[in-house]
Amino acid sequence: MVDNAAKDGLPAAGYSARLVTDPVTAQRLADFLTESLEEHDVAVAAFESDGGQWTTAVYFSERPNETAMRALVALEMGAERANTLEFERIETKDWVAASLEGLAPVAAGRFLVHGRHDRARVCANRIGIEIEAALAFGTGHHGTTRGCLLALDHWAKGCFAKRISLHLSHRERSDRIAIRVRGYSAKRKSDPPHPGPLPHGEREKKRMRGVRILDVGTGTGVLAIAAAKALRTRVLASDIDRRALTVARENARLNTAAAAIEFIHAAGLDAPHFCECGPFDLILANILLGPLQRLARPLARLVAPGAHVVLSGLLNHQAQAALVAYRAQRLVLQRRIILDEWTTLVLRRPI
Repeated sequence: MVDNAAKDGLPAAGYSARLVTDPVTAQRLADFLTESLEEHDVAVAAFESDGGQWTTAVYFSERPNETAMRALVALEMGAERANTLEFERIETKDWVAASLEGLAPVAAGRFLVHGRHDRARVCANRIGIEIEAALAFGTGHHGTTRGCLLALDHWAKGCFAKRISLHLSHRERSDRIAIRVRGYSAKRKSDPPHPGPLPHGEREKKRMRGVRILDVGTGTGVLAIAAAKALRTRVLASDIDRRALTVARENARLNTAAAAIEFIHAAGLDAPHFCECGPFDLILANILLGPLQRLARPLARLVAPGAHVVLSGLLNHQAQAALVAYRAQRLVLQRRIILDEWTTLVLRRPI
């Protein structure tokens, strides 16, 4: 997409191609261009512009081939919209970072996805996830990412509640057995004192020990980071894009979650390592409908009995097609989260 012959001898500069549209279309086009231009030295961003409109922008280090870019946009938006694409020569600057710095933090349940400039806005009762502003995707502003975070928060709360109940019932049963064996009240002064509750952090770690999480198509790593921080457990995260994994590892380090997340490069779910780490109690897959359909069978093999699967990256009209593929693998729908034009599905494997 870059016209390498276009060298005018001017000082170093960048170039942009912009299209103003509505928020859903802007993000859809940004997703399409990010995937289509992954082999090129470009950055893609979707952000809110003046007057409530949104802009999809592509930033180039060299002058782009305008005809080729319009033809690419036409594949997704049609020729009429592609003709409204505006090209501009701009001063050298990290324009993606600049465009995203104005985005407000995104709240999803207990999670707050934010940039470096909003660190101070993370309250004590929130789980902050900092995503570097220079990234053009995975900031949490997209309905698919936010839907996954809401589903993860709901699942984590239920998981904690269940484990608290099990912990208390096991403790009560142990106390009753001890009373019968000793033949006297456990409250006698001769009994050793009860050790008391564990500190809050240690209590969470003990409850979550053994929970296995998989994040398929991790992208920026935001979902893997959220799971690791909320559940205090190990997470396996995979992606087909090596550059995305580099970004995800840096974000994990930034959020002090690097030690809890294993990132692997994988085009699907057939690598032996997935079976070695599974079966999983929760699988997150925020990708597109086509890959979700293709992965239905191998993904279902990795789901433990009673475990959950969160599927996203789906426009509302695509949700039923995804459901058909996963129902065929004996997964049942438990919850549907709709945010604007996007649907997140929460499914469960029966015990």
